[in-house]
Amino acid sequence: MKLVKKWTLLSLLLLVFLPTQAAQDYKFHSIFFYNFAKYTQWPTNYRSGDFVIGILGDSKIKQPLEDMARQRTLPNQRIVVKTFNSVSDITWSHIIFVPFDKSGQLDEVLAQTEGKPTMVVTEKPGLGHQGSTINFILVNGSWQFELNRSALEASDLKVSGELTRLAIQI
Repeated sequence: MKLVKKWTLLSLLLLVFLPTQAAQDYKFHSIFFYNFAKYTQWPTNYRSGDFVIGILGDSKIKQPLEDMARQRTLPNQRIVVKTFNSVSDITWSHIIFVPFDKSGQLDEVLAQTEGKPTMVVTEKPGLGHQGSTINFILVNGSWQFELNRSALEASDLKVSGELTRLAIQI
């Protein structure tokens, strides 16, 4: 078990420091998503049934997330990827991804998920400070992620120390 944790942590560390060209590939983002799911504690009644990752609109991340979902599971949960065409279509999801081209709808997504244990993940500079739980950003040509502690607490989610240490805290 310790070997698996060390390997996963090493994988995350390597991904944080990969060069820009490779990091822009959504396959790498999907590994981050898996680790966000794995190293986050949802309230007890959300730890069974399907683990749902929702995507707002059409995004190139869909296929890599679906590939990851076919290959990996979480304890007692299989991973399911859903696409929502609009904010009003969003149903229960553990994670909602708001792609760059839908960033203008972040406030609506946050209103739709308010009071729910939903992690909102974005990929545009500044959105971590605007309320997303996790925001991917490029730093010196490498993908990293911001972790908004107040958004995390408002969603009643807890992340592991490993994930916290890798994040840029905001």
